[in-house]
Amino acid sequence: MKALFIGDVVGGPGRRGLAAAMPGLKEKHSPDLVVVNGENSAGGMGITERTAGELFDTGADVITTGNHVYRHREVYDFLDRTDRVIRPANYPHANPGKGHTVIEVAGTRVGVINLSGGVGLTVSRNPFHEVDAILARIEADIVIVDFHAEVTSEKVAMGWHLDGQVAAVLGTHTHVPTADARVLPRGTAYISDVGMTGSRTSVLGVKPEQALESLIAQMPVKFETAEDDVWVMGAVVDVNDKGLADSIEAVLVPVSP
Repeated sequence: MKALFIGDVVGGPGRRGLAAAMPGLKEKHSPDLVVVNGENSAGGMGITERTAGELFDTGADVITTGNHVYRHREVYDFLDRTDRVIRPANYPHANPGKGHTVIEVAGTRVGVINLSGGVGLTVSRNPFHEVDAILARIEADIVIVDFHAEVTSEKVAMGWHLDGQVAAVLGTHTHVPTADARVLPRGTAYISDVGMTGSRTSVLGVKPEQALESLIAQMPVKFETAEDDVWVMGAVVDVNDKGLADSIEAVLVPVSP
């Protein structure tokens, strides 16, 4: 089975870029499963039912999120109603949404788990304890983990912690693709960050001049989503019949000049 994972989709430029690139990605990689991180899909921060719908229209089977998932209150009810958009599992149990899901792909049960890092981000439970608890009860043949975390040390540690237990640990949140994609010794594909789907002429998807003004002046600045030089970033994982990875390949595709 091949799984295509798409990194943080940032605003309208990211959504449109993904829609434009997906036919080519499907032709090249023939994925059986498409997972998209959509936590920045609505105006560059947060997700709504409408933007989730656009991501599903591109071919997403499951949408993961992260620390901006609750930015738009109108999405709360949708998160409770759907099994295909998930939020970090180690958020408070009473929060809207679910932390993992299981879907059937070509007769195979595929679990997708969304976790948030505990270093530099706010969580209710340790992500290592949380993923252990989920794996103890999940009924799936293949498991893919989106680890939405701030620091690479915590991400790398999660890769080693889950090596041999899941097909892939794919890092998101920092929007900058890392060069450490590999299959760990026991068969888990790992990358610290798959990058973002959005404008590279930006600071993590924000217009550069606005990000610079905020950093230099140390004053509130309204951020707008940058639109130029859109790239689709992610990873493709080839999963074997043991539910572990044979390979991982970074995806870095320019959409517009």
